[in-house]
Amino acid sequence: QVQVAESGGGSVQAGGSLRLSCTVSGFYSALGWFRQAPGKDREAVACLSVVNARLYYADSVNGRFTISKPKGGNTLYLQMNSLKSEDTAMYYCAPVQRIDGDCLTSFTNWGQGTQVAVSS
Repeated sequence: QVQVAESGGGSVQAGGSLRLSCTVSGFYSALGWFRQAPGKDREAVACLSVVNARLYYADSVNGRFTISKPKGGNTLYLQMNSLKSEDTAMYYCAPVQRIDGDCLTSFTNWGQGTQVAVSS
């Protein structure tokens, strides 16, 4: 079973940057970052297939966030630039089952997440 552990969150001012990391163990073909703000459903932010390099970005982060995973490594990254107050949320990583105009996961073994707080 896939195990994940997120880190790298923090508090920043609007316009700032953060880089999130996720250590992953187990078998997967695609990985993604998800976030959940208070009172809202969890949503996919960015996803990456390690098989065919297919990418997905939510419209709200496209052009500001970059997902990456160095080949051979077991760490997934999310570089977040030009942060906005609406990016404030708990961020999670997870294996992904489908990237096709959206990013879908059936993962249930969620980690603790890492909190991102952006002040305006």
